[in-house]
Amino acid sequence: MKLKSLLFIVLLVFLANGCKKSSHEVIFHKSHEAKKQDAPFSDVVESNGFLFLSGQVGMDHETRTLVKGGIEAETRQCFENIKAVLEHHDSSLDKVVKCTVILNNMDDFMIFNMIYKEYFSNKPARTTFAANGLAVNALIEIDVIASK
Repeated sequence: MKLKSLLFIVLLVFLANGCKKSSHEVIFHKSHEAKKQDAPFSDVVESNGFLFLSGQVGMDHETRTLVKGGIEAETRQCFENIKAVLEHHDSSLDKVVKCTVILNNMDDFMIFNMIYKEYFSNKPARTTFAANGLAVNALIEIDVIASK
């Protein structure tokens, strides 16, 4: 009789866990920046415990202009922008699991990589490539996927 009771309890626990609401909800977050509220894309899409960030360029979000100082300054600004968006959504750079980097010129790879190491000690997966021409004539664009 004890075995039947135990099996019944195990079955109840199994059924209760299987009936929980799915966490597959997708949330399309509006930008936390007032000037980007009407953008045709989401700054962040949240799904299944992950944050998918749109690409960031080296733009100062207060002035809405690219920072001056070339690839080094733009790279640092990209990471600061990403950091701000992640923090706004209760995450951080140490929770980044995937990073996609688009350089305007592969000659900037070594400088970018040096700065990248300052921001990511845990080595998320990464893809890096060059494209001829980025939005607002940026030298770099970076997007990330992070856990919440």
